[in-house]
Amino acid sequence: MKRNACRLVLACAAVMAAVPPVTAQDELEALRDIAIIEQKVMIPMRDGVRLATDIYRPKTDEPVPTIFVRTPYNFSTYRDGELQTRRLRAPLEAVRRGYAYIVQNERGKFFSEGEWDILGPPKSDGYDALSWIAEQPWSNGKVGTLGCSSTAEWQMGLAALDHPAHAAMVPQGFGAGVGRVGGFYEQGNWYRGGAVQMLFISWLYGVQNTQRPTFPRDISREDMVRLSMYFDLAPEMPRVNWSEAFWHLPVEDIMRSVNGPKGIFADSAPVATGGRMIQRTPNDPAWYKGGLYHDDEPFGVPSLWFMSWYDVSIGPNLALFNHVRHNAEDPEVAENQFAVVAPVTHCAYRRASEETIVGERDVGDARLDYDGLIYAWFDHWLKGEANGITDTLPKVRYYTMGSNQWQTSGTWPPEGAELVTYYLDSGGNANTLHGDGRLTTSVPGSRGDADHFTYDPMDPVTSHGGNVCCTGGAIDAGAFDQRQMEEREDILVYTSEPLEEGIEVSGTIEITLHVSSDARDTDFTVKLIDVYPDGRAYNLDETIQRARYREGYEAQVFMEEGRVYGLPVSPMSTSNYFAEGHRIRIEVSSSNFPRFTRNLNTGGKNYDETEGVVAHNTVHHSRQYPSHIKLPIVRR
Repeated sequence: MKRNACRLVLACAAVMAAVPPVTAQDELEALRDIAIIEQKVMIPMRDGVRLATDIYRPKTDEPVPTIFVRTPYNFSTYRDGELQTRRLRAPLEAVRRGYAYIVQNERGKFFSEGEWDILGPPKSDGYDALSWIAEQPWSNGKVGTLGCSSTAEWQMGLAALDHPAHAAMVPQGFGAGVGRVGGFYEQGNWYRGGAVQMLFISWLYGVQNTQRPTFPRDISREDMVRLSMYFDLAPEMPRVNWSEAFWHLPVEDIMRSVNGPKGIFADSAPVATGGRMIQRTPNDPAWYKGGLYHDDEPFGVPSLWFMSWYDVSIGPNLALFNHVRHNAEDPEVAENQFAVVAPVTHCAYRRASEETIVGERDVGDARLDYDGLIYAWFDHWLKGEANGITDTLPKVRYYTMGSNQWQTSGTWPPEGAELVTYYLDSGGNANTLHGDGRLTTSVPGSRGDADHFTYDPMDPVTSHGGNVCCTGGAIDAGAFDQRQMEEREDILVYTSEPLEEGIEVSGTIEITLHVSSDARDTDFTVKLIDVYPDGRAYNLDETIQRARYREGYEAQVFMEEGRVYGLPVSPMSTSNYFAEGHRIRIEVSSSNFPRFTRNLNTGGKNYDETEGVVAHNTVHHSRQYPSHIKLPIVRR
């Protein structure tokens, strides 16, 4: 019996080896069999600028719906004369399902004309593209937008314009398109708590180079297609060691220090948006002139939102989802907002497996049928199929780490979530993992002790894992054991007693610290950590707050030495089950670099400074100054 089984396995292996793998040419031929392919179609915008567009549509006389992708990235099907398989799969799948699939470059990128600007402007380009699609004889007049990261960021601004053809959208990892929403003034992931997130420096190094060859307006489409096979206008910038480059001061010169391209980061900006990005403040008027979506705008599109716990912007993403649900004027739009939150890093949804490892932590089987969900969504809104998805899809499907399971809820935070206050406490020596910092539900005594640490911006706490993306390899995103970091004297560690029973924390974590400093301005950072019985300490979310913005992002108010301030810290978000025997931990420090820029503690502009001052910072915890966090504990 075993011998026969072995022969069967060997025979199957021989057959599989004899079947040639599917090549890019095979997929291209499969696409040609079922699709009309029109590449490098130059679609005109209202100001005459033309955007390069590839169109794949079914060979049928019946009008079809369209899936539309708009991107700053290269989507040529060829690279250096070689077919790119991954760029054929999406249109092939869409056409097989009865959709036209259209991908278009933003203005100023690759074969598109015009001047490029970051974060999606002008919004009218998306509107004009939808008008052009809806007017085509092969279109049924309904368009769905799709994409992750930079192919998602522009969708919210477009939704604010409420184009009649924009029937549905699926934004994924979309934080770069969220400007101001509620208390978040992140302006497209540029800030967190008023501190600059450094990811855009490395991202812009490879993207903001808009100095490229252009072609005469009368060049034929056939010539454009032929040229794109071998000349895709996508030169790669030399590799940079960002782990070293991020240390350069002043920050405004980092791009120049690596011989990066000139552009909006620190050199110039298109007139429409104005202002070098590194010079802007969190509420600078320039943020409201571009393509970002802000919460004072309307919103007109049913949406299926995809987010992830270890992405850079989970907090504002969830805030935007709730904002649209509660504020969209059209009841059909308000009632048809759905969210999926996965336990992965930025745009890594399909990388989940039976044993999903995010950083170093095993979070279990986090797989989900994303294609099935997305196409059922589009089938309903673009084809009019009565497939019941809006009735059966939960408003929120979220993955709880620790218990390692998908859960559902009609709201976010989930029904039954109750904010429970945990207070920071110690005997005055919470420094390091070995200190006496405690996290307790009891209010500290009337006297209380304070914890002190020294923050030297020339020796910052370095980032170790986290909720981050796009740093050019300087930071690995995800959950990592934080114990090696917690040996530092400039990290305060507050840990609960082992839990007698497991608890689920799902929702928004609110933080208030009572702090003082001898510096005019400094930062305070916070991490939420799940501590295992064997001591492993996995980060869940992290945040930062620049003290000068403690009264709001409209004004800068500096600190006075010796004075204690209540500091509301930018919130965190997660869903994690702290099992019996685990402990809840909070870390407090003043830096998390290069996730965030270093505060040089001078009270100056920070971006144009080369020298900092050492800050002696204090976290107070007493009945008078109750530093605390509020955890959303779900009781079922």
